[in-house]
Amino acid sequence: MNRFIFGFIAALLVLGSIWYFVGKRENKDEIRANSAMIQQQIQNVGKLIVTEGYFSQVFTFKNSQNLFLDIVTSDKKALVVANAKATVEYDLRQLETRIDEENKTVVITKIPEPVINIYPEIEYYDVTQDYFNKFEAKDYNKIKNSVTAQFRKKIESSGLKDNAQKRLMSELVNIYVLTKSMGWTLMYNEVIIENAEQMKNLKR
Repeated sequence: MNRFIFGFIAALLVLGSIWYFVGKRENKDEIRANSAMIQQQIQNVGKLIVTEGYFSQVFTFKNSQNLFLDIVTSDKKALVVANAKATVEYDLRQLETRIDEENKTVVITKIPEPVINIYPEIEYYDVTQDYFNKFEAKDYNKIKNSVTAQFRKKIESSGLKDNAQKRLMSELVNIYVLTKSMGWTLMYNEVIIENAEQMKNLKR
């Protein structure tokens, strides 16, 4: 009888050990599978988010040169009408994250900087130039650079970047939805993201 009881207890211990280790292994495998899926989904989000804006402005270009010991002045000038399309982009392939499998947490460590692209279209009107002071390639490059710089200032003071920021955070909500559905936690700047609205209102 004692041998039977001892054998029964030994069998229970063996079965319990097997069940414990198998369950623990399955749990680890599930966490790793979830981790791999989250990483894959984050990579899939890695696309460009683009906000577009259109700007117009009129410029006057004038250049004077003194000739013959400053006795004669030679002028050239033009009325410049510039239209530009501007885009603000985030390359989410540069998004950096860290996955803490032990605590089931995804930490966003870096959000890429916005990139502003300007595509000016320039038309010239009322172009006048003297024989000794004609428009050259360097003049057109100077005008284009000046126009681009002016548009960049306008974009910086407009709401274009703010709009791009909102669209960026709306895209990152997809990461929150994914982690939440798997029972994981999402963090950014040491702040736990509790809901989608909080994610949208985050600042870079």
